[in-house]
Parts: sequence; structure tokens; C-alpha cells
Amino acid sequence: MTDSLRQKTVKALSWSFIETVVQKGMQFMIGIVLARLLFPEQFGLIGMLMIFMALSQAFLDSGFGAALIQKQEITQTDICSVFYFNIVVGLAAAGLLYLAAPLVAAFYGQPILTPLTRALSLTIVINSFGLVQSTLLVKHINFKTQTKVSLIAGALSGIIGITLAARGYGVWSLAVQQISSALFRTVCLWLYSAWRPILVFSLTSLRNMFGFGSRLLVSSLLRQIFENIYLVVIGRLFSATALGYFTRAKTFNDLPSQTLSGMVGRVTFPVFSTMQDDHDRLKRGLKKAMTTLVLVNFPMMIGLAVVARPLVLALLTEKWAPCVPYLQLLCVVGLLYPVHAMNLNVLQALGRSDLFLRLTIIKHVMIVINIAITWRWGISAMIIGMGVHSIIAYYLNSYYNGRLINYPMREQVLDLLPYLAVSLLMGAVVFASGQLQFPGPWTMLVAQITTGMIVYIGLCRAIRLKAFMDAWQEMGNKIRTSGFRVSRVQGFK
Repeated sequence: MTDSLRQKTVKALSWSFIETVVQKGMQFMIGIVLARLLFPEQFGLIGMLMIFMALSQAFLDSGFGAALIQKQEITQTDICSVFYFNIVVGLAAAGLLYLAAPLVAAFYGQPILTPLTRALSLTIVINSFGLVQSTLLVKHINFKTQTKVSLIAGALSGIIGITLAARGYGVWSLAVQQISSALFRTVCLWLYSAWRPILVFSLTSLRNMFGFGSRLLVSSLLRQIFENIYLVVIGRLFSATALGYFTRAKTFNDLPSQTLSGMVGRVTFPVFSTMQDDHDRLKRGLKKAMTTLVLVNFPMMIGLAVVARPLVLALLTEKWAPCVPYLQLLCVVGLLYPVHAMNLNVLQALGRSDLFLRLTIIKHVMIVINIAITWRWGISAMIIGMGVHSIIAYYLNSYYNGRLINYPMREQVLDLLPYLAVSLLMGAVVFASGQLQFPGPWTMLVAQITTGMIVYIGLCRAIRLKAFMDAWQEMGNKIRTSGFRVSRVQGFK
């Protein structure tokens, strides 16, 4: 990277990290409070609707957001055309969902889903007014503003949700929380963004971006269908309570894996896009991104699997104990999620949405096969099938990068193995410490987390893992720079 791009990337990663840690941490704490106030069945009812909300959101973006980011030069006409298109699509998607609400309720056999679906359709319309502003912030790698927006929206909607749950509104507290979050986020995006639409629209502009965006739209729709299809199957074949346990376990699992990937992915996609004509440089960037991600994700996933039981009992109480085995299995699945995301990020940055779509179709056929084989043995069997699918999907995702930028799966695995080995060793030590007698789940949880952190950092320093040492050096430089600035200010005074 050039120095200016490196500095911009580091700054963006710092703000993206702050946003992710604070926002997701806040959402996590709000979720815990809500889980203690509400029941698994109520979370399961919202989980039944997630596939419909996800599909509507994918239609809303229509792939044009990614096209705006990937396109090197964009005009005001491009931006305004996407803005007005998003609003039209948002209104249409919300209208269709409103009309389909009785069918959704009949499918699950839950009459309350009719008013819930109609209420949540409001979020699609609200989000349509802020999508372009959010996209432009990502394109310009401006995550400081996004951090402010996310924190304000998350805090205000969380307060509303908890207040309603405490007053006995049940599942409606979760629905109102989501609607208010969309509203606060969109309002903040307009307040903080300098861009404003003008009365201009061009079908030609949309068509020019459609080739790239349309394939991403199809990929996004397929991804949303099949990422949420497990919620549909569990909600339809089992019960709202069982789905509540699964969604709570998935929430715990997604917090470190998908959040971390999303945090880095939002920054690396526009950065990788600037390197699309230099494959050697892009390969180095991908390697750096993946090793940095697994440095954090591997120990978090393995550690979370080990401490799952005391974590659930301490934070959510005994009523959520049945979600523990689901969480442990999902942690194994989540090990490779950041690696998938980075490989796919490169394909998008190279403008190869055709390959992205092809991979999406193949992997989602595999999901159908997994469900068809495993559902009769229960939810745990389906999650084990998800793990097998994840391994095969990693091979598929990395295959084209082996051809395009000369970074095949074999070389990637060799780069990642040391991080996995250290994480597994740390997990073994934490598991052994859990065999001791503790007075309660809180004490056990704190002791295991402390042990895991000390062991992992010690092992990383002992064998001098490259990503760890780079991060350690970067932190040292920041501390020294901060100290130098403080001393200069004090000397000046």
C-alpha cells in the first residue's frame, strides 16, 4: 500500500473496530436484558420473520450499493438514480410483505405473525431513505460517522425495547426495537451526511451498473434465503421455542465471527477495489486481512465453545440452558466464516460478480442437500451438516483466488494453521481449568476467560506469530506516539 492508503485504511479499521465493539457490545447487553425479561418463544416468533426481512433488504439494495463502491468514478446522476430506485423498490417490497402477512402466519401456524409482519415491513421503507448515504460513507472509508450513527440508533432503540419488555409488551418490544432502530439510523445518516439528492434520474446510469449489481443482487437474494432457511425449517418443523434457542445460540456465535468479518470486510472491500489492477499487491492484502482476522476469530470461537455453558447460565439464566449444545456446534462452524468473507471480498473487488454468483448457487444447492439429509435427526444434526458444508465452501471460495491472484487454498491453509494450533492449545487449557470446582457459573466464566487470554497471548508471543507481532508493534507505536504528543504539549505549557 501507499502510505496515504495505509494510513486511511488503519484509521478506517480503527473506527470500524470502535463502532463494532461498542455497537455490538451494546446490542449484546441489550439482548441479554431482553432475554432475561422475555421467553425463547418470543424470540422464535421474530426469528420466523427474519428470512422475509432479509430478502426485502436484499431487494432494497439491488446490488447497486456494491456497484457504487466498486465503480472507480461515480457521478451525481449515478448516486441520485440509485437513491430514487431504492425508494421505489423499498415501497414495493414493503407493500408485498404487507399483503403476504396472512400467508406467512398460516405457513407457521402463528396468527400473531400477521400484525408483526406488517409492522416490521415499515423498516424496509425507512431503510430505503438512508441506503445511499450509508454506501457513500463506506466508499469514502468514513467509518467515524458510521460509528456515531450506529451508537445513537442502537442506544435509543435499545432503551425503547427494554422499556416495553419490562412493561409486559412481550414480542412487540422486539418488533418496536427494530423499527425504531431503522428510524433513528436513517435520521442520523441524513443529519451527518453532506450528500443530498437532486431531481435527476437516469435509466442509462442504472443499466451501466446493472451488469455488476444484478449478479450481486441474485447472489445476495440466494445468500439471504439460504442463510435464513434454517430458521424457516426449524420454525416450521419444530416449534417457536426451539427456534428461540437456536436464534439465541446463533446470536452468541455471530457476535465474534460475523461481526469481526463484517468490520474488516467493510474496510477491505473498498481498499481491495483500489488494488484490483495489481494482483501481487492484492494477494498480500488478502493474506494480511485473513491472518489478522483468524488471530482474533480462532481463539474467540474455540474459547466460546469451551465456556458456552457457564456463559449461558450466568448471562441468560437456566431457562436458556438448552441452547448450549447448539452454541458449541455453531462455534465450530464459525471458525472459517471470516476466511470465506475475505476470499469473496477479493472476487467482488476484481469485479468478478459472475464467479461470485456461480459460487453462491453451488454452495446453496449444498445447503438444500444438507437439510434434506439431516433434518430428521434434529437441530444438532443440521448444525453438524453446516460444518461439513463450511469446509467444502472454503475450498470453493478459495479456488478462483488461486487462479486469479495465485493464492490457492493450500497456501492459505499453511498460512492459517499456526493460528489454529495455538487456539486449540489455548482451548485445551481452558477446558482443563473448567474441571475445577467453582462456586457458581460467574466465577467459572471469569476464571476461564482470564486463563484463556493469558495463555493465548503468552503462546502468541512465545512463537512470535506474525499477525500478533505486527499488531503488538502497531500498538507500541501508537502508545509511543501518544506519549510523545503528551510530552510536547506539557513542554509547551
